Amino acid sequence: MLLVDLVTINLAMYLSFMIRYDWQLTPQISDLLVFFMLWATIIRLSVFKLFGLYQWSFRFASFCEAINVTRAVLAGSFALIAVAFYSKSTSLGRSVLLIDFFICLFLIGISRFFYRIFVKFQRFHNIDRPRVLIIGAGAAGAMVARELVVFQQKDYLPVGFIDDFPTKRHTRIHGIRVLGTTDDIKKIVTEKNIQELIIAIPSASGKVIRRIISQCENLDVKIKILPSLNQILSGEKTVNEIREVNPQDLLGREKVQINNQEVGDFIRDKVIMVTGAGGTIGSELCRQIIKFNPRRLIAYDHNENDTYFLELELKKKYPYIPFQVVVGDIKDIGLLKHSFTRFKPQIVFHSAAHKHVPLMEENPVAAVKNNIIGTRNFMYAAEHYGVERFVMISSDKAVNPTSVMGASKRIAEMVIQAKAKAARTKFMAVRFGNVIGSSGSVVPIFKKQIEEGGPLTVTHPEVKRYFMLASEAAQLVIEAAAIGKGGEIFILDMGEQIKIIDLAKNLITLSGLEIDEDIEIKFTGLRPGEKLMEELLLDIENDQATKYEKIFIAQPKDLDLLELRRDVKELERMATLMDEGAIINKMQEMVSNFKRKEIFDEPTIFVQSGKT
Repeated sequence: MLLVDLVTINLAMYLSFMIRYDWQLTPQISDLLVFFMLWATIIRLSVFKLFGLYQWSFRFASFCEAINVTRAVLAGSFALIAVAFYSKSTSLGRSVLLIDFFICLFLIGISRFFYRIFVKFQRFHNIDRPRVLIIGAGAAGAMVARELVVFQQKDYLPVGFIDDFPTKRHTRIHGIRVLGTTDDIKKIVTEKNIQELIIAIPSASGKVIRRIISQCENLDVKIKILPSLNQILSGEKTVNEIREVNPQDLLGREKVQINNQEVGDFIRDKVIMVTGAGGTIGSELCRQIIKFNPRRLIAYDHNENDTYFLELELKKKYPYIPFQVVVGDIKDIGLLKHSFTRFKPQIVFHSAAHKHVPLMEENPVAAVKNNIIGTRNFMYAAEHYGVERFVMISSDKAVNPTSVMGASKRIAEMVIQAKAKAARTKFMAVRFGNVIGSSGSVVPIFKKQIEEGGPLTVTHPEVKRYFMLASEAAQLVIEAAAIGKGGEIFILDMGEQIKIIDLAKNLITLSGLEIDEDIEIKFTGLRPGEKLMEELLLDIENDQATKYEKIFIAQPKDLDLLELRRDVKELERMATLMDEGAIINKMQEMVSNFKRKEIFDEPTIFVQSGKT
C-alpha cells in the first residue's frame, strides 16, 4: 500500500499541474512540478502514517475510514500550501494544490475502498449463492447484512430485509432494500426465490419468533437466527454467530438474573443433597449448585446410569468439590438413615418424583408410594437429622388437580406446609410447569416423531402448556430456597402458555418439512388426567400471592398436621393393599378440588389433519 500511495501521490500532483497548465509544461513549471512532487511524497506519506492509514484492513473499511482518509488528504494539502507560501513559489498557479487535493482524495479513496467496491459489484453478479432474507432491519440486521455483503464470511446472497417498522419500508441498508413486513414473508419468499431466512432480532420474544416461523409454514426455506440479546451482551456469543433455530428460541425467555451474592452465601461451604439427581431438573440443580462452591454435593437417585454420567461431567469441571452419588430409592428408610448419618446434609432439594400424568393414572399406588410416602419419609429424616432447609420440587398440575399425579403433588405440598409450622427445618415447595426438552416431554417426542416421518400426535387443538428452560427453573429454585422462611409455596413466573399445536407446527417448519405434505398432525384426544390449560395458583392463593423477581409466594390456609398424618398413614395402608379405588376416594377427600377425569381404554382420534 505504501508503494500504491507513492504512485498515487505523484500521479495526483502531476495531473493537477497538467490540468492547470493545459497539458503544456515549461522548463520552469517542470522544475516546480518536481519540487512539489518531492514535498508531496514526504508530507503525504508522513501524514498518512500519522493518521493510521496503514493500520486498518481494507475488508473492514467503512464510513469512519472514509472520514479519516479525507482528513489525512486535507491535512497534507494544508501542509503543501504552507510549503508553497514559505518557498515563495510565485509562479505556482493558485488552483494547482486545490486540484491536487481532489485528485489525491479520489485516488487514495479508490485505493482504500477498491476491495469493498469489488465485493459489492460481485454481490450483484453472483447468483449461485443461496438467496437470503434478513428479518429485522435494526442494528443487528445491519451488522448481519454488512457481514454478508462486505466481508462474505458466509456464502450467502442477501436479497432484502423484512421489518414491521413502517418508516423503514423501501429504505436501503448496505444497498439492500427493506421489502415489507412479517405479514409479507410468504409473498416475498415466493417472488424472490428465497432459500434461507435469518432472524436478526436479538431482543425478539418467543411470541415474535413463533409468529415469524408460522409465516414460513409450507415454504421450502431454511430458518436461522442470531443469538439472544443476553448472550450478545454477556459476551457469550457475537452478533455474527448465526445458527439454527432451536426449541428454546420458541420460548424467548429472558435471562434469569438471580442474586448471586445471596445465593452464594446460601450455598457456599454447605453440604447439599439433591434427590432425583439424574433427572432433568435434578441434574440441572446439581450443575447450578456446584458453581457456588458447596462443601459437598450428594446426588441421590435410583437411576444409576444418568447419575453416573452427571458424576463424570461435574467431576471433570469441578474436581476440587467432593461429589458423592447415592444409588437408591427415597422409600428406602434404612438407606435414608444411613445417608443422612454419613453425609449430614444441611440443605436438601427434593426433586425425585413420578411425574408422568397418564402413567400415574394407571398406577395410582406408585404415585402415592413415591410422591407422597417417599416425600414424607424424606421430610421426617431431614428434620430428625437437623437439615436446615428442605425444598420440594412441585408441579403446576398440583393446582386444582385433575390427575392422580397432580393430586399426589398437592398432598405433598400440604404435608410440607403443615410440617413447616412446628419444625426446626425450614420446609418449602417450588411449583412450576413443563421444562422444555426434559425426558418424556413434548419436544423430544415431537422430534422423534419427525425423524420417523410422523405423524405428530397432539392431544387437542386447544391444549396449552407453560414451558421454561431447565437452567432457568434450577436457578429460580435455588433463589427461592435462599429467601424462604419456611412453609411457603414458591411459584415461578412461567410467562405465557403456549399452544402445543403451534409448537408442533413450528418444529415441522424448522425441520424444513411441510405440514400435511411431509408430516401429518393427528389429534388423539386428551389423555386421562390431562387439562386443556394448566394453572399456577389455587383459588384460595390468588389474593395472597406476592411477587419477587420472577417468583410468586403463595400463603394458603392453615392445615392440620395431625389430621394430615392420619390421612397419609391411611393412604400408605391402602397402597400396601394395592386398593386403587380406595386411594382415589381418599385423595379426593383430602384434596377437595381434585376432579379426576374418566379413563378411557382407547383414546379417540377425532381429527386426522393439521388443518383444524
